[in-house]
Amino acid sequence: VQLQASGGGLVQPGASLRLSCAGSGRTLSRGTMSWFRQAPGKEREFVAGIRWSGMSMTYYAESVKGRFTISRDNAKNTVYLQMNSLKPEDTAVYYCALSTGSLILSSLKLELSYEHWGQGTLVTVSS
Repeated sequence: VQLQASGGGLVQPGASLRLSCAGSGRTLSRGTMSWFRQAPGKEREFVAGIRWSGMSMTYYAESVKGRFTISRDNAKNTVYLQMNSLKPEDTAVYYCALSTGSLILSSLKLELSYEHWGQGTLVTVSS
C-alpha cells in the first residue's frame, strides 16, 4: 500500500487549502483513513478521521472542528482534507494514514493504530 499526500503550500490566515491523499495497492473505501499533523517542535497529533461502519463516519480534533472537512472519493481512491479559515497555528506537516480496520474512537486518534502512512505535505499559514 502506498499513500501519496499532496496539496500543501503557503497561504495567508483565513485562506483555504485542500489536501489529497491518493492510495494505491489497496482500496481506501474500507477501514479508517485519518489525517495527522506535526508542527515544529511538537508531537504529531490527530486532525480528522473517516471510517467505514456500514456508512462513513467522520471525526475531528476540537481545534479544527467546524473549519476542516474530511471526505473520500472511492472512484479515485483518494481521501481529502478541506481546510477553511486557516490559522497560523495550523502550520504543520500533514500526514495521511490508513488503518485496514474500522477503528473505534479511542483508537482512531492513536498513531500506533495505523499501518500505512503517507510522506507528509507542508502547510504554512502566515501573513
